[in-house]
Amino acid sequence: MNNSLCLSHVLYKVNNLNKSVNEFIKKGFHVEFGSKKNPHNALIYFSEGPYIELIEKAPVSKFSKSLLKLIGKQKLVDRFNNWEKSKPSYFEICLETYSNNFKNEIKILNKYDQKYFITSSKRLDPKNRLLKWELLFPMEINLPFFMTYFNIDPKPKNFVHPNGISKIKKVVYGLDKKFKNLLEDLCEDDLLFFKEGSGELEVMFDKQL
Repeated sequence: MNNSLCLSHVLYKVNNLNKSVNEFIKKGFHVEFGSKKNPHNALIYFSEGPYIELIEKAPVSKFSKSLLKLIGKQKLVDRFNNWEKSKPSYFEICLETYSNNFKNEIKILNKYDQKYFITSSKRLDPKNRLLKWELLFPMEINLPFFMTYFNIDPKPKNFVHPNGISKIKKVVYGLDKKFKNLLEDLCEDDLLFFKEGSGELEVMFDKQL
C-alpha cells in the first residue's frame, strides 16, 4: 500500500448492546465487550483485516458535547448525533494508520481544505489490556474518521469464528463523488470499494452466513 491509511473497522448501530451481542453470538460470531466496566461497545475481531464494532450510542457525554460546541466543534457533535440516530445496520467506517501520528493525513486534508479534530482515547478491555490510540475526526461528517492502531494488538491469532468466518473480504462504501479524490489520496485498501452515493455500506465475509 502506497498510502498510509487502510480500513480499520466497520461500525454497526444497535439499539440494545447486550441484546445485540447475544444475537451476533447466535449467528456464530465470537463477540467481546469493549470495556471491562460499563461498556458502550462490543467488538467482533478477525485475525486479519478490519473488525466490526457494535455501538449503541456515541462514546461522548452530554457534557463533552457541550464543551465541543463551546470550542466551535458543532460539526463533530453533529457526527455523534447522527451516529445515535442511525437505524440498526452498518453505518460508518474508520480508517487506520500504523504510524503513531497523522502527519501524512493532515497534509492531504489541508490540501483539500478540510478541517479536523484530533483527540486521544483509551479503554481497559475485558482481558485487562489498556488499549490506547489517537483519533482524527474530519469536520466534514460525510468523511470517515481515522485512528492510529492500538498500542497493543487485540486481535486473536489464527482464529476462525464458530460460524466458519475468518475475515471480512469486501466493504462497499457509498461516497459523494466530490470526496472521491480525497479518499483515494488518503486510503488504498484492496478490501474497500468506494461507490458513488452517500449512505450505502455493505459488508461481505469470506463465508456466507
